[in-house]
Amino acid sequence: MPYPTLYNTVKNSRFLYGLLKPVASFYANIAGYRQLGLRYDDILDDENDTAREALKRVSPKEQDLRNYRIRTAFQLTLQHNILSKEKWTKPEDDVRYLSPHLDEVVKEEEEREAFDAIKVVRK
Repeated sequence: MPYPTLYNTVKNSRFLYGLLKPVASFYANIAGYRQLGLRYDDILDDENDTAREALKRVSPKEQDLRNYRIRTAFQLTLQHNILSKEKWTKPEDDVRYLSPHLDEVVKEEEEREAFDAIKVVRK
């Protein structure tokens, strides 16, 4: 049985969702990654094995787009600039492309650990 998470609790409560959604939107806007043309999944740490495996599962086209966004953001950061306002990532364009793959990899790792922890009992 899965444990209740804060995300599910907030998502299922109309009051909490209505209270926290504007705060989350405000935070995403001031974080600055959208002003550089990045998406949320572009700023996730890809140095661990789970993220690397999830990145392998993303389509080649999405990998190319991700690399382009990261290089553009890096160049803008070096120049101490941001994109023009019309080129910023809009909230409706900031879709999660890596998170479903990350969830899948985490579930596979948990399944593998559970399978490895099985004790064989001989009769």
